[in-house]
Amino acid sequence: MLFSPQKDVELGRKYAPSIEKSLGGRIPDENVQNYINQIGQRIARVCHRPDLSYYFTAVEEEGANAIAVPGGYVYITRGLLKELKSEAQLAAVLAHEVGHVVARDTMAAISRQIGMTAVLAAAVAGNAPSDVTRATTFISSVLTLQYSREDEKDADLTGLSYMTQAGYDPNGMVETMQILQELQTIRPIEFFSTHPNPESRITYLQEKIAWRYSKTAGLKNGQDEYAQAVLTPLNRPKDHINTQIDETWGTK
Repeated sequence: MLFSPQKDVELGRKYAPSIEKSLGGRIPDENVQNYINQIGQRIARVCHRPDLSYYFTAVEEEGANAIAVPGGYVYITRGLLKELKSEAQLAAVLAHEVGHVVARDTMAAISRQIGMTAVLAAAVAGNAPSDVTRATTFISSVLTLQYSREDEKDADLTGLSYMTQAGYDPNGMVETMQILQELQTIRPIEFFSTHPNPESRITYLQEKIAWRYSKTAGLKNGQDEYAQAVLTPLNRPKDHINTQIDETWGTK
């Protein structure tokens, strides 16, 4: 890495709105957004870089995926939220992505994919046609980048530690991987297009839990809370949500 973590923050702040838009925009339910942000902030408080500002956002994209943007921006899609079953599983996904942010994996992967020169060009891009092209390349790279297997394993194990420190049952990480792998047998899912899927993934997580967390008790699963806060509102027809918004603002 040829520049400081502060540059990650600047790039994230600059391009996060465009990346969010590319993912369909925010889900228009502030209760859902607040719930997800609350869980994410619990993770952020115990991570190795609690000094960063973190932003956790649910987006409309129907594919099952989660994305870490340099500088502390984490997105989780509607498609993935609808497949999860508990607060611990949500915490597992967010903790995994925070692990990527802390390790600067996203920036490293982008630099490998498009080259450091292109990253630096995107950092100073303006509104000229060539600058717009550079910015588009950077955004596309964030959305399609490939992490290395080593980076992915580190994010899994670091995320496992973060979620447990935040008070969540680490088995939620294993359950999440089982859900994703089951989905993958039905159709290729977006999560595994950007996150490698080593066959040993569940195995090493289970081994780590047995070795490090087997005597940990009283950690939260939160299945009922997740169903009420996320699954119920997301499974409502979208016209119902629009009606609620209209009533809130006094329009028809």
